[in-house]
Amino acid sequence: MINRLFTSHPESVGETYLEHMSTASSFGLHLMLAGLACTVHAILPFLFTTTGRSAITDLHEKMVTHRQRGERVGVAAKRVPSQSQ
Repeated sequence: MINRLFTSHPESVGETYLEHMSTASSFGLHLMLAGLACTVHAILPFLFTTTGRSAITDLHEKMVTHRQRGERVGVAAKRVPSQSQ
C-alpha cells in the first residue's frame, strides 16, 4: 500500500520513481532559478529581461512533450491483445 503512494503518479506519466524524482527535481530547480531571476528583474529591470518567459516556455515544452510520451507509454502498457473471433 505505501509503495503505491510513491509509484502511482510516476507510473501514470511513464516513469519509475527515480526517473520522476530526477525530472521533478530538475523542473523545481529550474523554476527556483527563474524565480530568482524574476525577482532580480523586478528590482533591476534591465537585467534578465527574457529569463522568466524563456524558462516558462522551456519547461512547458518539456512537460507537455514528456507527458505525451508518458501517456503513450502508459496506454501501450495497458493494451490487452485482442482475441481472434
